[in-house]
Amino acid sequence: MPRWLPRAMVIALALYACFQLGSWAFHQLVGLLINILISFFLALAIEPAVGRMAARGMRRGLATFLVFMGVLVAGAGFVVLLGSMLAGQIIEMVEDFPKYLDSVIRWINETFQTELSRVEVQDSLLNSDWLRKYVQNSATGVLDVSATVLGGLFKLLTIFLFSFYFAADGPRLRRALCSVLPPSRQTEVLRAWEIAVDKTGGYIYSRGLMALISGVAHYILLEALDVPYAPALAVWVGLVSQFIPTIGTYLAGALPMLIAFTVNPWYALWVLGFVVVYQQFENYVLQPKLTAKTVDIHPAVAFGSVVAGTALMGAVGALIAIPAIATLQAFLGAYVKRYDVTDDPRVHGRRAPRRGASLLTRLRRREPGQEPGQETRQESRPPQTPPSGDDHA
Repeated sequence: MPRWLPRAMVIALALYACFQLGSWAFHQLVGLLINILISFFLALAIEPAVGRMAARGMRRGLATFLVFMGVLVAGAGFVVLLGSMLAGQIIEMVEDFPKYLDSVIRWINETFQTELSRVEVQDSLLNSDWLRKYVQNSATGVLDVSATVLGGLFKLLTIFLFSFYFAADGPRLRRALCSVLPPSRQTEVLRAWEIAVDKTGGYIYSRGLMALISGVAHYILLEALDVPYAPALAVWVGLVSQFIPTIGTYLAGALPMLIAFTVNPWYALWVLGFVVVYQQFENYVLQPKLTAKTVDIHPAVAFGSVVAGTALMGAVGALIAIPAIATLQAFLGAYVKRYDVTDDPRVHGRRAPRRGASLLTRLRRREPGQEPGQETRQESRPPQTPPSGDDHA
């Protein structure tokens, strides 16, 4: 046996054990890593506001706390408005359920010549086996729901805690990162950090402004149609339509259409038409002006990035996909060398001239009654000079 073989086997086994240990640790900590990634992007989003407040003499910790309090108040207000709307709609549906059931039973009796009654249907439903099993499963699943809610609150607290530290100690974190790099690399890292802050903050603020405009526009429409819960529906449309690209407007408009349908079926068509028209106005007029200096991403790239982010990291990937792609696009635009594009008709979407174009032009200019090849022969014949006096002699 060669002398190096045992040592090579030990090294290979040690590397395999380290790989397995690292893989196990990564899978155990993947939840924490995702929370830290969300916290980092959230800190980048509030960095411009915190930086401006700190530049005016306020401590970064207090500035970060005030910004977070504003975000929490806005989020709590949205949840309260939406929750009150949903609770009111559920109560109305429960109260009107007997009327809906009577209308369905009446239609069945008139169509199929039956003699059903609401009391018999209610008794059959209450005494059915599937309802008992559903109640039992719901009772046993209360603990699972409680554990899920507590886990979600713990994740939310973790995200806010890391985001607060990233935003409040941003300069210290950058100094710690640059202290382990040579001076030539420190400039590149700080430049990449600045690009990430600009693009992430610009994305959040531009989307927030467009969400405000969209919410006000839809609120005016819903209030004019006398649709209930107009403020909550307007906030819902504004947020969902802006933070879910391309199809967010249509997904957000489904809930106002449903509520408007309960008031008057024609109101649902009015809401649908307004959603379609406003989407075109936003795509071609509003969005290019607001995102020209912040985040300029093609709609297809934005939609593809959201789909890819959802496939990789779920809802979290959908939220951070566009800021990440915008940062990557800006970073590549700063470091990738670009060249002047050749002046070719195909670049502008036009066809290149074909080789036979000149021949077709000559055939069109041919005189009537002239043979097809006569013009070519005449053009190829050398010009004749007038005869001189020696020739006559």
